[in-house]
Amino acid sequence: MTTTQIYSGPLSMFGAKVQIAAYEKGITFELTMVPFTTDDAYEPKHPEVLRVNPVKQQVPVLVDDEVALFDSTQIFEYLEDRYPQPALWPEGIADRARARQLEQKSDEVFFPNVIKLFGLQDAMQSAPAVAACAACARFYEEMEGLLATREYLAGPYSFADIAFYMAHVFADRKGAGMTRATPRLVAWRERVGARPAVRAVVDPMMRFLASQGRGVPAFLQR
Repeated sequence: MTTTQIYSGPLSMFGAKVQIAAYEKGITFELTMVPFTTDDAYEPKHPEVLRVNPVKQQVPVLVDDEVALFDSTQIFEYLEDRYPQPALWPEGIADRARARQLEQKSDEVFFPNVIKLFGLQDAMQSAPAVAACAACARFYEEMEGLLATREYLAGPYSFADIAFYMAHVFADRKGAGMTRATPRLVAWRERVGARPAVRAVVDPMMRFLASQGRGVPAFLQR
């Protein structure tokens, strides 16, 4: 029997999304953490990553028999089709579309602001840092509004929650964490963060950060 292979990295937000989804679905998989250097580079490149994702040369990568995929969203869609239960998208067509949009916004609207903060921890009062933090705060307010009538972002717990939870972990690390201004969102963070599948991925990531002498978000210090 072929074992599903997932290639990730110790500080890969996108790899963490895939790992959490696989754990939530109870999938048996073999995890390979690719080499990581102290300057946040994944070197040397793993040969399977180069084979499957030769242009971007990035994790995550999934290899499952004849299927070889890169990109966290594409990998998740495959896992959702291959292992439909427990479902990590809502049932209705419209609800699934909204959930997919939320996941996409987490990756492509929210997270680019976090990326802007990389390397600015000693210049958080600079104009670029202030603008990026303000953009994150606006996104938090939007998510706070969604949670006025539901416990999770798309209704039932879904991949949208996994994506935004991990994006927020990195935002907090870079100085753009949640505040008391969004109490429903903070409570959502506690619900998602308490899930065994989430802890199985996030706890080792935080231990890796600590081992490197890097800061661990206060809400994840155990």
